Amino acid sequence: MLVTEYSLDIQPRFTETDGLGHINNTVIPVWCEAARTPIFEIFNPELDLHQWNLIVAGFTVAFIAPTYYGKNVTVKTYVSRIGNSSFELTQTCWQAGNKTAEVKTTLVHYDYHSEKSRPIPEDIREMLANLSGPSESN
Repeated sequence: MLVTEYSLDIQPRFTETDGLGHINNTVIPVWCEAARTPIFEIFNPELDLHQWNLIVAGFTVAFIAPTYYGKNVTVKTYVSRIGNSSFELTQTCWQAGNKTAEVKTTLVHYDYHSEKSRPIPEDIREMLANLSGPSESN
């Protein structure tokens, strides 16, 4: 079976709830970073920080609906664009069948020793291309 997206289920913690009764806006990017682990493993299978080869160039978050404590959240991750040395991930958060947030993150294949971007190798490019995206429902 071809995997077109990755999915991570998260149980919101009480401490992530703000005074308005929903998950604080600062938490969603942290959840999305956790959900990027399978992407990190494509580039660095051992997740060896001494061999790290990705850097975040930027991200945007669209808050679509409140996310609440007490119900699991599913973060879905897929590749929405592939460039020469960078690529974009789209991640959506789902709770009780509702999309609550969408995050777009640009990552760059990066050499920390030379402090320069590097072209994405063809074998990795093919793996990323397979992660082309979801159906728009939970």
